[in-house]
Amino acid sequence: MYYADHPPPHFHAKYGSRAGVFTIDDLRMTEGDLPPRVRGLVIEWASQRQEQLRRDWELARVRQPLLPISPLE
Repeated sequence: MYYADHPPPHFHAKYGSRAGVFTIDDLRMTEGDLPPRVRGLVIEWASQRQEQLRRDWELARVRQPLLPISPLE
C-alpha cells in the first residue's frame, strides 16, 4: 500500500520484476501481469486477511503507520 493512494481500496503485490494491483473488497486484480499461480496465492493470502487489509488501507489514507500483516502459511 502507498500512503494517500487513490480509491478504490487496493494493495500492490510484487513477484520478482512483475507486479499486480488487487482490490480489497472483491480481491480482483485490476492491473499487472502476475502469473496465474502467483495470482492465486495472493488472492488466497488476501482472502484470509481482508479485515487487516481494510484497516491498513484506512491507516494509509491518513498517513499513519501500517500494522504488519502475516504471510501465507
